[in-house]
Amino acid sequence: MLAFANAKINLGLQVTEKRVDGYHNVDTVFYPVKIKDVIEINDAETTSFVSSGIEIPGNPSDNLCLKAFHLLQKEFNLPPQKITLLKNIPIGAGLGGGSSDAATLVRLLNDKFSLGLTELQMEQYVRPLGADCAFFIGNLPVYAQGKGDEFSPIYIDLSAYEIVVVNPNIHVSTADAYSGIIPSVPAASVKDLIHLPIEQWKSTVFNDFERSVFQKFPKIKKLKETLYDRGAVFALMSGSGSSVFGIFENKVDLQELKNDCQIFYNC
Repeated sequence: MLAFANAKINLGLQVTEKRVDGYHNVDTVFYPVKIKDVIEINDAETTSFVSSGIEIPGNPSDNLCLKAFHLLQKEFNLPPQKITLLKNIPIGAGLGGGSSDAATLVRLLNDKFSLGLTELQMEQYVRPLGADCAFFIGNLPVYAQGKGDEFSPIYIDLSAYEIVVVNPNIHVSTADAYSGIIPSVPAASVKDLIHLPIEQWKSTVFNDFERSVFQKFPKIKKLKETLYDRGAVFALMSGSGSSVFGIFENKVDLQELKNDCQIFYNC
């Protein structure tokens, strides 16, 4: 049994305050895009995890898919599974790939074993695994607050546009991203700004992480500028980086970037 785990982009991201637990509160809009990993589960004598495609750093035993499986296995006494992941979503790129994999695995297990979990219950299971994990259960555009795991529905449809995501093959650590952040409550929330005409987003909708990330990685700043030069109505770094997305009114060819970057069209 298999399923596809898609990525997300952030349509604006404001860091509003540092919490007493060490995390930060944010305001952002999560929007699903069509860059996808593939996850398959099969009955096995012992539980295992194997991956192919993009190499995943770290110990495989620490993968979020395995952690998600063990959460449900403990609760529902699930039989051992072989978990196979084809990794296509860039890692450390602000696209939420690992979180999506974990959430998709929980949905797969819920379907395969008829666990009867509601979306809200599945969100609660994956919430401890990552701030944006729960988003990928419902997988619809949401306004996110708190650590990025408190959701309210928001209507936004970008299907009339061409969304292109470009990954410059740079891994941005969370520490790098937060190094230049000074939390502050903005005059206007992303929730309100996102309802402005998209032509106004360039001057109103921002990602607070761009300041520190662009200083450390000028290549990412240049990438955003290139997307605007090529006609993007709006461009922004996603999450804490390093991927940058552009929203275009028409199809665009960015082949001049292909030697240094991964380019995902029609997202």
